[in-house]
Amino acid sequence: MPAVPAVPAVPGVLTAAETVATAGTIASVQLASGLIPWFPGGHADPWNHVEAAMALAVAGRRAEAEAAYDWLARTQRGDGAWHHYYVGDRVEADELDANVCAYVATGVWHHFLLTGDTGFLGSLWPVVEAAVEFVLGLQTRRGEILWARHADGTPWPYALLTGSSSICHSLGCALAVAARLGHRRPRWQRARARLARTVAGVPGAFAPKDRWAMDWYYPVLAGVVGADAGRRRLAEGWDRFVIEGAGTRCVHDRPWVTAAETSECALAHLAVGEATRARRLLSWAQALRAGDGSYYTGVVLPERTHYPGGEGSQSPGGERSTYSAAAVLLAADALSGTTPASGLFVGAGRRSTRSEPVADVSTKPSSRARR
Repeated sequence: MPAVPAVPAVPGVLTAAETVATAGTIASVQLASGLIPWFPGGHADPWNHVEAAMALAVAGRRAEAEAAYDWLARTQRGDGAWHHYYVGDRVEADELDANVCAYVATGVWHHFLLTGDTGFLGSLWPVVEAAVEFVLGLQTRRGEILWARHADGTPWPYALLTGSSSICHSLGCALAVAARLGHRRPRWQRARARLARTVAGVPGAFAPKDRWAMDWYYPVLAGVVGADAGRRRLAEGWDRFVIEGAGTRCVHDRPWVTAAETSECALAHLAVGEATRARRLLSWAQALRAGDGSYYTGVVLPERTHYPGGEGSQSPGGERSTYSAAAVLLAADALSGTTPASGLFVGAGRRSTRSEPVADVSTKPSSRARR
């Protein structure tokens, strides 16, 4: 019999059995089409759909993960994009979000690192290539990438720091895919270098959204701001965004702690070598774990009321989202180093996606934004 692949486990935080149970809750929400909604009956977006596929894969559910990538391949528009939100087989919100579209490259490279399947990589290359071309069509001369296009092709007038940071990482993954398949893409390399410089330190390039924790940690998580600068950036925002013993707020001015932001913040700290703090964050996220292994999206403190949710909502006891569960599993894999893809956001695995060193620059950008 073939060996059962190891699944992520972090001693004292998350067991292998708990990882398997969490992946099962994600798989239970996946539709027959391969699409992975946020929660049963809810909408889906391609970014979080890919995040969930990555989590399924690290927990050994390769078939379900590949069904998710098949959905992306079938539904990609002729211009290389996907719409912002889908419900079942229909479009709910028709914007074409650049970060949402770029993230397929991260997922495809992650899946290859995990499986070593060059056939999969080759079959998804046209999808990745078309998505990257769409995204780079939104890059400004200064370097940032505008948030989205309307369905008619009209671009949005502003860029987001979190989104551009994530795109920078996705472009690194796309370049890694291209290199593995023998394709040269120097224009992509130049575009990524311009984007990295802008994310790292061009004042005024992004819409001011500094309430959001993601604008604090995402340049570090994406590998754009690293080393001492990354540690300084995280240290400067810790008291503003983190509630000790509880986790990371989604916005600094509300006591709303979320499983996804807490897990992503753990990844950011791990990326700059702060494993102890990363482990603490992931351990705090376990307070949002439900009995079946799913994760509540968030909690309001000090009442510990789960949200979104409430009377009349689809989740009256509090929403439990697939993307929250996925973020926990990816952070657990990174902390434990279990799978061959565990270094995608940290360490040597991330270095393979870089076209230039991370920036060691000022950690006080003048504006920040939500994904």
